[in-house]
Amino acid sequence: MLAPDWIDYKILGTGDGLKLERWKDVVLLRPDPQAIWRATVDYSSFDCHARYERDRSGGGKWIVYKKFPDEWKISWRDLKFTVKPTGFKHTGLFPEQAVNWDKLSRIVSEQSEKGNKVRILNLFAYTGASTAALAKSGAHVTHVDSAKGMVDRAMQNCKLNGVNERDLRFIIDDCKKFVMREIKRGKTYNAVVMDPPSYGRGANGEVWKMEDDIYGLVDLCKNVLQDPIFFLINSYTTGLQPQTISNILSLTMPKGSVEGYEVCLPTECEIALPCGCSGLWRCQ
Repeated sequence: MLAPDWIDYKILGTGDGLKLERWKDVVLLRPDPQAIWRATVDYSSFDCHARYERDRSGGGKWIVYKKFPDEWKISWRDLKFTVKPTGFKHTGLFPEQAVNWDKLSRIVSEQSEKGNKVRILNLFAYTGASTAALAKSGAHVTHVDSAKGMVDRAMQNCKLNGVNERDLRFIIDDCKKFVMREIKRGKTYNAVVMDPPSYGRGANGEVWKMEDDIYGLVDLCKNVLQDPIFFLINSYTTGLQPQTISNILSLTMPKGSVEGYEVCLPTECEIALPCGCSGLWRCQ
């Protein structure tokens, strides 16, 4: 599925393990492990602001060619987000997730038109693009991430979009531990959104590995659902197929409809750049 309606963001070229992107007025060249074909453009012919280069240790740095702001704003439909390149090649925004913002916002809007306030638990919620999109569509969103810096940026993105603070709750915590406490407290939600990392370590040395732990987490999360409407899992784990995500949802959730799909970005060279996969369960 292709991310729709981007104007401030474009992929100008791909290939040779790279993607050339325009983020409003800033052009960046970043590594992309999926772009294993020959380059579709001559990267040197573009007026690029910066390139991210990896080093042998697995890290990397930005090579700056032209001065550009430390951070700036871009828009998608009526939403606005802050873009801020980090030392880990990321910019704080994943444009391909417009596929899911579009899908879930329509579900929330339909419920809002019926007078239903959808309560959503957003786990591994990062800088809050989906939180802002869903809250602006009429949901109450509990945003959970273990990194304070990411939660701070999520709060900024929501404020940028004029989201009512009463429709938001921000939590800095380990996602699994938070869900376990919510179960004990009897707190319930109508929907869950999660975008877990491929690998991670908690503050006390806990190890998270997507292939080993995702099923158990989804199975745990079903215990905080009441009158469930949807459950979305997004993954950037290499080799994890959409059907795998669909199977997990089919085996853990009540009877309903399940779809798995590859999340992609359109490019100026008229091919789709694969960016990960998602699975969506909906009640019947």
